Parts: sequence; structure tokens; C-alpha cells
Amino acid sequence: MQWTVGRVKITKIVEVESIGGTRFILPQASTEEILKMPWLVPDFANEQGRLKMTIHSLIVETPEHRIMVDTGLGNDKQGRSVPAWNGLNTPYLTQIAEAGYPADSIDLVLCTHLHVDHVGWNTRLVAGRWVPTFDNARYLFGRTEYDHWAAHQDDPAHPPVSFRDSVQPIVDTGRADLIGSDYRVCDELTLIPTPGHSPGHLSILVHSQGEEMLLAGDAAHHPVQMMHLDWSSTADHDPAEAARTRRALFERFADTPTRVIGGHFSAGRVVRDGDAFRMKV
Repeated sequence: MQWTVGRVKITKIVEVESIGGTRFILPQASTEEILKMPWLVPDFANEQGRLKMTIHSLIVETPEHRIMVDTGLGNDKQGRSVPAWNGLNTPYLTQIAEAGYPADSIDLVLCTHLHVDHVGWNTRLVAGRWVPTFDNARYLFGRTEYDHWAAHQDDPAHPPVSFRDSVQPIVDTGRADLIGSDYRVCDELTLIPTPGHSPGHLSILVHSQGEEMLLAGDAAHHPVQMMHLDWSSTADHDPAEAARTRRALFERFADTPTRVIGGHFSAGRVVRDGDAFRMKV
């Protein structure tokens, strides 16, 4: 799936799709509650009230850059808390090449945050070692995000296995730049600090020739959180802050032409609905 924003092209590469089985992410999202929101069907839920979600990457092609935003789960990874995420063997690299973006053509990798399902393809396993997947790219990690996970490597409550196999190897090879939310990626990309889901979460506003698209990352996991701003993911670092971030973000872009795409849901426009919001495709 592709979108254009002025002179920028955005391509979604889906690694994993799921229908239902998301109660561990949004425990409030029962089928009964979902069916109360018919606007979710068919794009964001099925007729039985089961949520539709994906793990995907977004390739942002500007006139000067090919930027990979988030890199999914990755192949051959182990130690993941979700059993189905271990030992994957997906055709992700073939998919991006067939879309016109072979790995060696990517010149920037930008991670909205450093959770397991957003960093996996940063590295690939070669002769028993984790090496950068995108050979010609610089990797951009939020400094606040990186510092947090680097300081929690020995915390048994949050074992950051993905940090050790998908983030630290990039830093060790000198390919990473640790950035603040004021970092200038390029003319067409502006960073927006959206903490809560993780300490240093960043969203990305793509703008060109008067058009905009917000790459929200995991500021919201699913459009149902537009209607229920207080429904926080079980993976949120600070649920109260995450809810405040969602409200501020949706207030900013509601009833505007700006399309919004999440780290696990596809694109639409945010519209006001009473004191909350919903997604309109």
C-alpha cells in the first residue's frame, strides 16, 4: 500500500498481520465494546468485533532520501515474550526489494521507539553475528529512548533482549546517531515528541507541497484509542502520559486534511466525535 504526500512517497511493508488475539495489548477492547463502534468495520475490525492489526515498516521516499521508519520483528530472533515472534523466517527483505527498495538503497533508518516489534530488522544474523541489515544507512535512535533501555539492560522485569540483538550492535558498529526531538531529519520530515508508550517515543510528520501525513508510531496502537483515549496498551511505559499524548496529538490533527497512520494500523483522517475522536478512511 502506498500514499503520496506532495513529492514524498510512503510505502507500507507488512511483516505480520493479525485479527483478534490483541486482548493482551488492549485488554479493554472486548468484542462487545468493539461492536459498539461500527465505524471500525471493515478497515480496523471485522464484523465479529475482532481488531485488525499489523506489524509493518514504512518506507518514506523523499527527493533526496530513502528512509525506513521502524523495522518490525526480524528473522531468527529469540527470547521474545510472544512465542510466535521467535525464529521468524519471513520474506521481508524480498518484499521491500520487490517494492523497489532493496536493503542497500535505504540511506536512513528511523525508529519511533526501541520496542521489540519496531527494531527487529535493524540487524540480521550472519555467521552467528548480528550485523546491520541496511548496509548503507545511518540509524537514528532517540537519545532519551536509547539511554532508558541502555540503563535497564539488567532489569529482570524488562529484559531488553531486542536491545542487545537489534539496537546495541548498530551502536557498536558506529552506525547510530542518538537524536533529540529537535533533530532535523530532512526538509520533509519533522519529529514530534510523543512520550508515554515509551520514555522517548517520537512520531513523524511528513510534509511536502502543502500536504501532510503523520506517522504516529505507537502513540496509539489502534484507532479504538481515539474514541477511548484512556484505553492504554499493556506495553505502555506511563499509561497516564500516553493518554495525555494521544489527546494532544488527535486534537492537533482532528478535522484537518492530514492523514494519520499508526505503527499497527493503516491510514485515515481523524475526526472529532463528541469529546473524543474516530478514524475516517
